[in-house]
Amino acid sequence: MTGIAASGARRGPLLAALPVDNLTHVELMWVEKRQENWIRFGNQTHEQILDRRRRIVSFRPGAVFALVRWAASEFGTIISRIDIVRAVTRSEAYQTLPFVRPGGEILLKIESWPKVERVLQMIDAIERLGIDPHAVSPDHWRQIHNRMTVGQEPRTYTLGQHRASLLRRRVEG
Repeated sequence: MTGIAASGARRGPLLAALPVDNLTHVELMWVEKRQENWIRFGNQTHEQILDRRRRIVSFRPGAVFALVRWAASEFGTIISRIDIVRAVTRSEAYQTLPFVRPGGEILLKIESWPKVERVLQMIDAIERLGIDPHAVSPDHWRQIHNRMTVGQEPRTYTLGQHRASLLRRRVEG
């Protein structure tokens, strides 16, 4: 890295102070009626509590997690968003997104509360099948993103799809 990125000058003060490692760090925040960042699912490997409103959770490369962000002003909601992200190694290409360092492979990005709520309902349905959402095929999250982006109803995830995804991972792995 060179220039500003190497010095950390463009990063937030909290995430810039983190050690350079192979983990993906996510800053979570809760300020009542103002801002909420939370993890809906994902197996974190480390947690650092900064104060009663802020913490940083970390994920190993390959881990999939869902980050939900909501913020409001005195005039109402200004952002509702869910990102489903795969943590990457430092040698992989990645996309940047707020509160996530260095970034990750964004499998799904949905904005506006009605759509975010729909994705949360789909996650609940996957859990009712007895499947951990972090183990779902990345292709499923991509198809939800693609179909919702064009206004179509996403396909539901099935046990058969999940078994096929696990077999494919075993064969590729």
